[in-house]
Order: sequence, then structure tokens, then C-alpha cells
Amino acid sequence: MDGMTARLGVSERNAREMGAVLRGARRGRLRTALLFAGPAVIASIAYMDPGNFATNIQAGARYGYGLLWVVVLANALAMLFQGLSAKLGIVTGHNLAELCRDHFPKPAVYFMWAASEIAAMATDLAEFLGGAIGLSLLFGIPLLAGMAVTAVVTYAILITERRGFRPIELIIGGFVTAIALCYLVELLIAPVDWAGVALGMVRPTLMDNDAITIAVGIIGATVMPHALYLHSGLTQARVASPTQDMRRRLLGFSNREVVIALSLAGLVNMAMVIMAAGAFHAGNSDVAEIETAYRTLTPLLGAASAAVFLVSLLASGISSSVVGTMAGQLVMQGFVGFRIPIWLRRAVTMIPALVVVAMGVNPTQTLVYSQVVLSLVLPIPMMALVWLTGRRDVMGEFVNSRKLQAVAVGGAAIILTLNVILLLQMAGIELIG
Repeated sequence: MDGMTARLGVSERNAREMGAVLRGARRGRLRTALLFAGPAVIASIAYMDPGNFATNIQAGARYGYGLLWVVVLANALAMLFQGLSAKLGIVTGHNLAELCRDHFPKPAVYFMWAASEIAAMATDLAEFLGGAIGLSLLFGIPLLAGMAVTAVVTYAILITERRGFRPIELIIGGFVTAIALCYLVELLIAPVDWAGVALGMVRPTLMDNDAITIAVGIIGATVMPHALYLHSGLTQARVASPTQDMRRRLLGFSNREVVIALSLAGLVNMAMVIMAAGAFHAGNSDVAEIETAYRTLTPLLGAASAAVFLVSLLASGISSSVVGTMAGQLVMQGFVGFRIPIWLRRAVTMIPALVVVAMGVNPTQTLVYSQVVLSLVLPIPMMALVWLTGRRDVMGEFVNSRKLQAVAVGGAAIILTLNVILLLQMAGIELIG
């Protein structure tokens, strides 16, 4: 059995079965597909983190179903770039950060690492605040205490990585299932105008300048920089695939998992906007905070709806915090070649969240702006990913086709355009009267 495969927690039996599938000796069973499931499930939690709650609640409460098209667009971009990230790891055996270190000049590498660490802090800010807000509202404890509990639970889950990736994959998969079920329940409780939902998904509109900020925040909360780095690392040595045919089959399993996992994440994000629109838009469009949303849900839709909302927020905060730490370690090791203890990384990246809470800054607004920061950082790994997967000397016969490369460049251009619009707006230039 391959040493790296053993380290990643794939049992000898599973490794033999996966090898048999990749050699073409086994086909077409559900268990076969489940053998290869995991990386996209872990990456998908980044698309359901507390930052999504903040931006989606504001989008639905203020603009109804009008910004659903942004969620659809963001999820399509997420599928494209997560698929490319997984392909990069499978084909090269290296993750995105390592390949950036190998193919870019040192000044660019250090700049990319610094930008990635800023993104990690913005990500952790959202995740810790989300978990802390959920615990605070659920149990009536202070935010700082909620952050401490979130940190302890996160660390306890991360310790299971010593037994390989499979235990963490199962835990994260459980959290994903819990969040999805919670929002299924919310849709059954909240009033929904399904015709309005269908129209909002396909009609691009930006009602005012605040809608631009929220739209960019939705993109930043959905297509996450750390998820692009992490996915390539999760697939790079999962199972030995020494031949081109084996890599091709492995890519097929990976692409299907990306579509399924991120479709579920996209549906959850749409459900967040739909719930907020149905519950708040008609009479409470000023709801812009997670705490206000929770307290307003109780009289509007009942205590059960509010409790389900908090459970989903708590599951999101804890699970995304675990994934964020995994991504941070991979990025640091890939760019600069060293690791630090998990507890130390957790402590360092918690500092911005602790400062925000200690200063009494509005937590939900902080969540929204943290997602805007992520959107501004996102083009860096995105363009690197497009460039690397478009190079034949890196990818061999798996290099992006011209059509796929054009779509990827177009997706990156959309993100860059939205960022330019946001920067113009932040400079005081009103784009919508």
C-alpha cells in the first residue's frame, strides 16, 4: 500500500478497491462512488460558512429574490474552479500553493502567501464569529465565551486528522447534512413565492449601490480562496494513479463529486436567501444582522424555525473553522515549506475575531465585509489556477482545452470586474443612481 495513502487514512482494503476501480476491474456501484467521495465534500463547507449566512440574509431581507442570480452565478464559478483545483492535484501530485512556489518568482510567491494569510484571517473571522453568535444566542453566553467554546470544539475535531482524512471527511459530511436538513425545514416553514424565485434566478439586476456590495460579498462568501488551495491538496495523494487511464478515471469521479457536493451547497445558499426573502422582505426588510434575524424569526415563523436557524449556523461555524485551519496549514506549508502547531495557528488567526468582539463592532457587518475582503483576494489564486491548468508542461495531456480555458478566463474576468466595480464604489463613485 502506498505510504501517503496510508497516512491519509484510506484503509488497505479501500486502497485495493480504489485501485481496482481505477484499473477498470470494478464498475458502477454506489459503494464505488463513495470510495472516492470526500475532498469536494470538505471543500463544499467553505460555501456554507457563516459569511454566507450574513450576506444571504441581507440579500433576501432587503432585495427579496432579486439577487438569487448572483448566488447561481457564484455557484457555477465555484464548480468550475473547484473542479480545476481538484484536477491540478490529481494530475500533478502537488497542490496549488506548491506549484505557485515552483513556477513563480520569489517576490510573487511571498506576495501570494501574504495575501493568502490575509484571506485566512478574514475566513477565520467569519467562522469564529458565526460559531460564537450561534452559541451566544442558543445558550445566552457572551460572544467571547462562545468563541472559546468554538475554538475548543474545532481543535478536538482537528485532532482526529491524526487518524487520517477519512474521519474528518465523515464529520464534515455530517455537518453538511445537518445544514442542508435545517434549510429544508426552513423552506417548509417560510412562505415562498416560487414564481419570484424562478425569476430572481435568471434575471440579473442590481437595484442600487448597496446591492453591488452585497453581490460582491456573495461572490466572496461563495468562491473562497482557501477552498481553491485546499481542494488541490486533498486530491494530490489520495490514491496512487500512476497511469494516464487511472488519472482519467479518477478525474471522472472527482468531477462528479464536485458537481454533486457544490450543487448541494448552492441549494443551501439559495435556501438562505429564499428563507430571508419569505420571512423578512415584506415587512422587515431592514433586517441585516444574524441576531436580529433570529429574534425576528420567532414571532414570524415560530420558535422551531429560529432554533433550526441557530443549529445550522452553529454547524456551519464549527465545520468551516475546521476546514479553514486545514487550508491554512496547507497554504503555509506549500508557499514557505513549514508547518506550525494547529493550536498556535488557531490562536493567531483568532486574534482579529477577538479584537472585533472586544471593540464591540457589529458582528454581522463584520462578517459581510470579511467576505468582501475574500472577494478582493480571490483573483490571485484563481488566476494562478487558470494559468497552471492551462500549461501543457504542467498538466501534460490533461491541460485545459481551449474552450475550458476560455470559460475559466471568462469566470476570472467576472470576478475582476466585480472587484473593480466595488473599488470604484468604495472610492465614492456612484455607479447606480
